[in-house]
Amino acid sequence: MNNEQGYVNVQRSHGISTIEFFHPQSNSLPGKILHQLAEAIHHEGINADVKVVILRSAGQKAFCAGASFEELVAIKTATEGEAFFSGFAHVINAMRKVPQIIIARIHGKCVGGGVGLAAAADYAIATTGADVKLSELAVGIGPFVVGPAVERKIGVSAFSQLAIDAANWRPAEWAKQKGLYAELHAETEGMDESIHRLAIFLSHSSLEAMKELKRVFWEGTEHWDELLRKRAAVSGKLVLSEQTKHFIQQFKNKSR
Repeated sequence: MNNEQGYVNVQRSHGISTIEFFHPQSNSLPGKILHQLAEAIHHEGINADVKVVILRSAGQKAFCAGASFEELVAIKTATEGEAFFSGFAHVINAMRKVPQIIIARIHGKCVGGGVGLAAAADYAIATTGADVKLSELAVGIGPFVVGPAVERKIGVSAFSQLAIDAANWRPAEWAKQKGLYAELHAETEGMDESIHRLAIFLSHSSLEAMKELKRVFWEGTEHWDELLRKRAAVSGKLVLSEQTKHFIQQFKNKSR
């Protein structure tokens, strides 16, 4: 992919793998980027030289705007819908399955699938501008695929608040209080210093010990391959309704 279509890049240095994604529409996630992201995470996971993974997006504004509206409005069948939303399932499952600790760098606002990425990371470090919103209900669907990851991280009550009040931004401080973010920094520099410090520490730690820790962290999620596939099918059907198509088109027009 060129920069106009977005990209996923991987850089490795001294046991630290940095996976960066980008899309010109506020780092939204079309199917190709979701596929590349899942593949990159999986391949870094099986690389014996990688001891820690940093997940980040490019740019200075939004961390991730969630699903691509362009692709959502183009979905014509339930099969196509399930295939698209399965892209998020593959990324989340890749994140939970790799043995390495994943640090997420959240430099700006998170919407929908972006909240899912932050939740699926093992340790998310953010700036004070990294507000969150699960906007899916506002466009006639729901946060079904990312829901298990978000609920696991912040609990049923906080997840339901985000899912129900889908038009409302929650400040980064709220996300930190609920456990979505492990750290919150006023400036990008402070966030990056903290990420570098933690990544260096983990790169010198026991990989076997971190593998066991990761296994403990994700205990009870072994059924997520099937669960998230079923959730993707639910979203894939809902996105076909005329009401949903109308809502998505309205959001798409506003974002131009």
